[in-house]
Amino acid sequence: MPKFYARRRSLSIVAALTGLIASVGLFNGPTASAALPTPVSAATARGYLATLDVRTENRTGYDRDLFPHWITQSGACNTRETVLKRDGSGVVTDSSCAATSGSWYSPYDGATWSAASDVDIDHLVPLAEAWDSGASAWTTSRRQSFANDLTRPQLLAVTDNVNQAKGDQDPATWMPSRTAYRCTYVRAWVQVKYYYDLSVDSAEKSALTNYLASC
Repeated sequence: MPKFYARRRSLSIVAALTGLIASVGLFNGPTASAALPTPVSAATARGYLATLDVRTENRTGYDRDLFPHWITQSGACNTRETVLKRDGSGVVTDSSCAATSGSWYSPYDGATWSAASDVDIDHLVPLAEAWDSGASAWTTSRRQSFANDLTRPQLLAVTDNVNQAKGDQDPATWMPSRTAYRCTYVRAWVQVKYYYDLSVDSAEKSALTNYLASC
């Protein structure tokens, strides 16, 4: 058999075996391309922050349901499940894309968890904060994009009670207890606000300015 055809046949066999493995669920880990987006540099964040409008926040009319979240991302996987696979280690999922095992490191507090139920997917810039800062004027479609954004550093897996303690606070009143992560956190915060053209209030801008100065 000519070498060219032998090589094509070998490649076909490999492709078939790869498809078979995927179809029976033996390869359950995240894809190689799945990675938490890296925030912009501190210098870039400082430049972005200087351009953000400073306004008083207004929560009139806010409802979490105005931000459709955990939409389907691929196959049976919604946004939460996608982030769990992306941010976890050795994550195994069932046919419904629910994580059945794995481990998750929470950058906010440095804790590691082995049950997905102990992990929340945090909106780094909270939905209520976005509403206060300009999202009240958005279309539902744009709010959905914000609530499920996998491209910006807006979603990450963290300890559930830490996320609940954070609630809808901005960096003027809440920061991760793990100080090594704070620079990353404020860089990501400013990047998200800049991308979505959201405003900051005066206390928030002051806090961000101070944290970025030490990055």
